[in-house]
Amino acid sequence: MFDSLKNKLGGFKKSVDEILKKKEKETSNVKVRDKVKSLIVDRELIIDEKSIEKPLWDLEIALLESDVAIDVADEIIATIKTNLIGSKRKIQQKSKSVVEQALEDALLKVVSVNQLNFDEIISKAKKPVHIVFIGVNGTGKTTTIAKIANRLKKQNYSVVIAAGDTFRAGAIDQIELHANKLGLKLIKHQEGADPAAVVFDSIEYAKARHIDVVLSDTAGRMHTNINLMDQLKKICRVAPPDFVIFVDEAVAGNDAVERAALFNTTVPFDGCILSKTDADSKGGAAISIAHTTGKPILFLGVGQEYDDLITFDPHWLVERLLN
Repeated sequence: MFDSLKNKLGGFKKSVDEILKKKEKETSNVKVRDKVKSLIVDRELIIDEKSIEKPLWDLEIALLESDVAIDVADEIIATIKTNLIGSKRKIQQKSKSVVEQALEDALLKVVSVNQLNFDEIISKAKKPVHIVFIGVNGTGKTTTIAKIANRLKKQNYSVVIAAGDTFRAGAIDQIELHANKLGLKLIKHQEGADPAAVVFDSIEYAKARHIDVVLSDTAGRMHTNINLMDQLKKICRVAPPDFVIFVDEAVAGNDAVERAALFNTTVPFDGCILSKTDADSKGGAAISIAHTTGKPILFLGVGQEYDDLITFDPHWLVERLLN
């Protein structure tokens, strides 16, 4: 009886082995058939890892040379690699051109993240609209506020500026100079005063006089300064903003990425303005900030004049970066 059962089991195992071998052969034939079909019928080749290894390496180096943060460059390249391997390309297409197109698509996706129409937001928002500007020292934040004020004034909005930087010597005089040139009201207290009180008073002034927009300057601070970061949180608690804008330099490169990430953790911002873009031929900071924070680039500063502020165009940046 046991011999009979053993023979049956042996025969069953043999049948299973034959079925598995047949299936494996069929699967292998399907893969070969797919390749032959792609090569002869569709005139296409399946992209493998080896064929795009060098183009991907060249492009990663190019991203790093353009001031894209290392972690961001690695992630972009990894995404492209995942998307391309196993896909098909026409025989006449070189692997490098396929990879470059994939890179362009990936970069556009990154810098187009959560795009906002600033002008539309202002037009639809309940007045007064309160906008707080944050960032580190020396990045052109005060000048950027003046540029935004100029833009809003030209669109026939009434604007008041809050001199919320009571920490830095000369900061009130600097913002007051811009306000006078633009013919705008500035709300200020003495140096060393509580910035939250200045901003609160500015909003109350705007409400009483039906002013459309309040632009609040804040002290430039390093993201590592805990006391000043806590002060920033207090400003936003006492006078809640409708919109928070982070300002940094396009030339800051990887430093801007770390700063943006830490500011966004402390006081989540809605968008970013990059100053001094005219001095930067690379554009990697915009890629890195958008990728790291998930927040859109709103405007680019392209000079020192009040009109030197342009709406951010993802296609323009990517074309500039790749060329």
